Amino acid sequence: MSELILVRHGQASFGAESYDKLSPKGVEQARILAQHWEALGERFDHIYSGNLLRQRETAQELLSLVNGKPEASEQLAGFNEYNGDPLIQTHLRDEREAGNGSEQLTWPIRDERQFQKVFEVATARWIRGDLDPRDDIEGFEHWADFKFRVYSAMDEVMARHANGSRVIISTSGGVIAMALQRVLNFPDEHVIATNWMVRNSSVTRIIYGNGKLSLTQFNNLAHLESPENKHKITYR
Repeated sequence: MSELILVRHGQASFGAESYDKLSPKGVEQARILAQHWEALGERFDHIYSGNLLRQRETAQELLSLVNGKPEASEQLAGFNEYNGDPLIQTHLRDEREAGNGSEQLTWPIRDERQFQKVFEVATARWIRGDLDPRDDIEGFEHWADFKFRVYSAMDEVMARHANGSRVIISTSGGVIAMALQRVLNFPDEHVIATNWMVRNSSVTRIIYGNGKLSLTQFNNLAHLESPENKHKITYR
């Protein structure tokens, strides 16, 4: 059997000029994971990431554990996170047009609690197919298209690497949740709920072979569970 080791990127830079960059804590989370695996004698055969900066930066901290000492992760766009901004923008536009009081919300939303509240409603509508970006929203990806590209990226990696390969994939919470759906076959509405649970730098493991996929670990944070590192556990 071969293994996919999905690592959620370290903490990104919410509220900064660019979210798509690891915060100092995010770099530290990934670095501690690499040190933890090094201490355990873990070695891996290949490493992939999406092409988002936060995914590539996380992968960069893990390169020393990969056989052949690659200079960078191999990038597959299928492992990019879905873009939540167009979903929220479409939802807020609909709310304003319906006169539901969201005109007081300005974009981008800087308050984390307010962002989470709006994001949950927008993604629920996204999954149901209730969001129509029309021509005024750029970068919108339909739910079915997101699912297709994640499944396709998984298929591509598994087809490339068999015979006991151990493959790291540095990616994001939504992609990891979608990968779990692929394995466990739970409903679409549970994907985003699972997404909220995936913590920064956590490890999820899937074994594959003989046409079968099995989950062996989800959202593991053994590298941050010591008393001196527990304060480094984050969700966003």
